[in-house]
Amino acid sequence: MTRKVLSAEIAHETNTFSLVPTTLEDFENRLFLDDPNAIAMALKGTNTEITAHIDAADVYGWDLRLALAAQATPGGKVEDKAWHAILQRLDLALAEGGYDGVILGLHGAMVSMEHDDAEGALLQRIRDQVGEDVPIVVTLDLHANVTDDMARLANAILPFRTYPHIDQAEISRVAADILNRAMEGEISPRCLVARPASLLGCNFGRTQEGPMADMLVRAERITASDPNVHAIGISSGFPWADVSFAGPSVAVTYEAGHAASAWETASDLVQIVWRERAIDTIPLLSLDDAVRRATAVSPSTGPLVIGDTTDNPGGGAYGDSVRLLEALLAAGVENAGLAAVRDPECVEACFQAGVGRSVSLTLGSKVDPAGYGPPLTVEGNVAGLDDTGVFVAHGPMWAGVSFSLGRSALVRIGGISVVLSTHNIQITDRATFELFGIDPAGLAVIAVKSSHHFRAGFEPIAREVILVDSGGLVSPSFDRFDYTNLRRPIWPLDPMPEDAA
Repeated sequence: MTRKVLSAEIAHETNTFSLVPTTLEDFENRLFLDDPNAIAMALKGTNTEITAHIDAADVYGWDLRLALAAQATPGGKVEDKAWHAILQRLDLALAEGGYDGVILGLHGAMVSMEHDDAEGALLQRIRDQVGEDVPIVVTLDLHANVTDDMARLANAILPFRTYPHIDQAEISRVAADILNRAMEGEISPRCLVARPASLLGCNFGRTQEGPMADMLVRAERITASDPNVHAIGISSGFPWADVSFAGPSVAVTYEAGHAASAWETASDLVQIVWRERAIDTIPLLSLDDAVRRATAVSPSTGPLVIGDTTDNPGGGAYGDSVRLLEALLAAGVENAGLAAVRDPECVEACFQAGVGRSVSLTLGSKVDPAGYGPPLTVEGNVAGLDDTGVFVAHGPMWAGVSFSLGRSALVRIGGISVVLSTHNIQITDRATFELFGIDPAGLAVIAVKSSHHFRAGFEPIAREVILVDSGGLVSPSFDRFDYTNLRRPIWPLDPMPEDAA
């Protein structure tokens, strides 16, 4: 029997403290496709959820309806126009009716102007249309803030298990198998979620070593030994969201009729998350310490790679901080590359000057000068221009996916080649530098606007990788943020007894 399956990929990680709302144009600049052929052409064969949906349809013989593929760089709350455009596309697909199953690639930390729990609202809309008996299976980013409504409305929730995220397609194939078994009547999956009284946990989701890696091993052992547990999802949460449910969570997908044992499993794992909540395996360095590393003589080969983590667009930061660049210039660092400072005004100044010409720039700190410090006045030379800034990621993260910096420029300032962009984008792939003819492996120092995802692309060529706190919006100093909707008391913002989980 051919099963009709609805597929969609909708992803946004919302930093509610951002001054810049996320618009429909932001989605269109990154990814917003509602034509099934265009979706398949853009994403088939890439390391994405949609690829796994398409592959599963071939394997299981589904009649797959690709409804929407929509992503935007993390930022402020999703504006109404963008939110309603997403709903409209979903409604058009749902209006066909006759669905036997639904498979979704969501983020899990999207906040719209209307809904703190945007994914929960999307799931409710879908559930209202397809009914209670149609299985809905969801994959999430492991930085999801998983809500009770998400768990109630979805039959299965499977977050990624890697950070950097290199298993999007892999996890989505597991999700597709669960969906197919549910549609065939082999299993009747249900989902529940538990969370500690903590904003932080699971080592910020880092899966190389430490609490998150250990939790994933525990979850795998439980799933392998208990036939009534179909999946256990560990999410570290996204703390830069002023919503009541922010923070780490454990989602258990279990066989109907076994809720009590599933709750016991979830509660036991949540206790471990709570006990290990303060463990952080990768410290942030100050600008001074980072510069000392950048100017030190090293016997190792390869570049020093610096993640400007607190100005990471992948966490909703503005991407226009120039504090790290300022420090590297002051130290006279040579043979360095930095990507990318978002500054459309300076990009246009470079275009007006032309390649090979000198240019005077008032660079960066355009969005929030009070919070990010003043712009940087510099003299540089325009080394490259690109009208679209389009490149294809090598991967392993997002391998084969096309990205755009927008109209962009390369300007050489002192000994540093700086990529300037129009779009705000996290730098995770070496192709960003290669777009302008730079081989990153030949640089002495590489600085990128990213917290952790850049490791997948850059760590293989690095002599050392460090993270720096440049004072941006994705700051681990959570007392600087005015949380008004977050459940309280909560660690680390409030005094908490050790048994508070």
